[in-house]
Formats: sequence, structure tokens, C-alpha cells
Amino acid sequence: MKRNDIYIIHGTDYKKMTIKLLKHLDLAGDIEDRKQCIGIKPNLVNATSASHGATTHPEIVDGLLTYLKEEGFWNIQVLESSWVGEKTMNAARSNGILEVCKKHGVDFLDLQKDQGIVCRGGSMEIKVCKKAMDITYMINLPVVKGHCQTKITCALKNEKGLIPNSEKRRFHTMGLHRPIAALNTIIRQDLILADNICGDLDFEEGGNPVRMDRILAFKDPVLCDSFAAESMGYVPYEIEYIRLAEELGIGSSDTTKARIHLLNEEEKVGKKVLPARKAEHLSVYVDAKNACSACYGSLIYALDRLDKKGELRGKKRKSIGIGQGYRGKTGLCGIGNCTGCFERHLEGCPPKAVDIVKFLEEGWGN
Repeated sequence: MKRNDIYIIHGTDYKKMTIKLLKHLDLAGDIEDRKQCIGIKPNLVNATSASHGATTHPEIVDGLLTYLKEEGFWNIQVLESSWVGEKTMNAARSNGILEVCKKHGVDFLDLQKDQGIVCRGGSMEIKVCKKAMDITYMINLPVVKGHCQTKITCALKNEKGLIPNSEKRRFHTMGLHRPIAALNTIIRQDLILADNICGDLDFEEGGNPVRMDRILAFKDPVLCDSFAAESMGYVPYEIEYIRLAEELGIGSSDTTKARIHLLNEEEKVGKKVLPARKAEHLSVYVDAKNACSACYGSLIYALDRLDKKGELRGKKRKSIGIGQGYRGKTGLCGIGNCTGCFERHLEGCPPKAVDIVKFLEEGWGN
């Protein structure tokens, strides 16, 4: 796997999807040395289940540990520090990851109990948890979701769980973006499996999940977050820490040069995929027929961006067609390849939310 590769797998059996993805990537061949200290960094921001839209699905961890054990790796640690105000062990227990670790005989390290060491990243000194620095192969498992301060959070920001609570507070006083970028010059990311199953619409604590039903794999955290930003309706440089991380040489934000590998076709959803309660009002503009979850989710993210800009006023209900049920049928405004016979349609399977935003801004009708 190269740094400009993006691998995408769809489905609802998250453990099997993870194992299939890792076999395709040949993760064992990438790690090579069975004695390496492998670190697995989930997102356990708070004590909620993954279905809430804030935390990493434990099935991904289960699939990852199953694969690694079958390939003969034994020096594995799952490590995390929840946000300030939440106990990490409560989060790990509520999420189910603690039970998964026990099942596989793998240590779960609560970094809130670890000591910090001062490291230099860019032009900054940052205190990092010592045990995080002992890892020689880091697998990052971020959730693709919104964030109330940075707009989105994914691979780059997920590394914030590897610093002491005192440093997390300092990051917030500095505005998050610059220290997040600097932190990523210190802590390695050898593989990223981004949980794009049902991340929250716009808040890191969860509560408004948008179903996408896919797992994404990257080598480059900047590319990962840029792809995530576009999937949620943002241009990458709208997220300041993406630009800063690229300037520090951590990776590339140019998704046009990425090679996208689809490992399977997206599963059809027989009924309309309903968003969570906060986003439910957005669905009134959509007329979905057998819509795939990632396509429908991208549209919800795009409509949320337009709603925040005040551009949904006066728009007609059920005026956007989407889904496999529209193949060969005509209409006025459609999203995705399945609406190719519409008067106006946006190609993509699925299209990115950032492209949907631009498409609808250029002419939607009323």
C-alpha cells in the first residue's frame, strides 16, 4: 500500500470487513517483524456505544486483533486516553473494546495513568504519553465525524488521545489546529483504518450519527483527513490543521492524485436511510428509493452544510432524487450515478458531499 492509496470497503459485518480489508492490504507483510510493538489507537472520547456516532466500533478492533493473532503477532497493545472529564476505562467498557481486548488476551493501556515526556514537534514542545512513544508500528482507528471547534475530526486529531490531560487543556488554549499539526510530527501513524460507519454529523460527543457503513484505509493521515473533509462537505483547507500538517510535511491534501480502490460494491438499502433526530429535518428535501447508505449519508452532510449557510430556505420538499430505484427513470434533480437519466444529476458512486454542495449551489430549483 502506497501513501496515495485509499481503500474502501462497504457493508454491515464490520469484523469480516476489517479482516478482508487487512488481508487485501497484506498488513502482515507491511509489519514484517513479528516482534514489533504494535499499538492500536481507537477513538474512545466518551462512555458511549459506537452506534452513538462518537467512538470506534469494537468490531473493527476485534477483526484487527483476530487478523494479527492469526498472522503470529503477539506484542500488541490497545492504548487510549478519553477526553478530559471522562475516565478512559469507563469509555472502553461502555464501548465494548475492553471486552474485545480481554477476549484476545491483549493489554488495554489507560494513558490517563501514564507519565508524559516532553518532545519537540515543529517549533513546539509537546508532552506525549511515554507508552505511545514506545510503539514501533501504530495503527490509528479514528472515527470520521464532525467537531464543534475544528469542523471535522479524523486521523490527525485522534492522536490527541496520546497526550496527558494537562496537555489536552493546553491544546485548547492554543486553538487546537497548530498543536494538532505539530503533534503529528512526533507520533507515527503507520496505518489508518478510519471508521466511517456512522460518525456524528457535527459533534465529537455523538448523538446524531449519519450512516455510511464503510471502513477506509490510508497510509497518509493528511490525505485521510482531506478525504474525510470532502466526504462531509468541506474543502480540505477549510480545516486549518490539515493545511498546517501539510506544510509540516506530514502528508498531502491532494485527493485528486489519490488512487481509490473499492473492494466491493456498496450494499443496497431497501428502505430510506433515516438520519438521526437533529438531521431529520434535512431528509424532507430527499426522495430516496433504495439508496445506498454512503450515497444518502453524503447527501445529508451536504444538506447540513447548505442549511448552515441558510441556503435551504424556500426549497421544495422531496425535490432531490437518490437511489438505485431511479435507474432508467427521469426526474429533475438527482444525486449519484443511479439518477443518470435525470434532467440534472451529479455523477458519483457515491459522490462526495463537497461535490454535492457545489452541485446544489449551482442550481437546484424550487
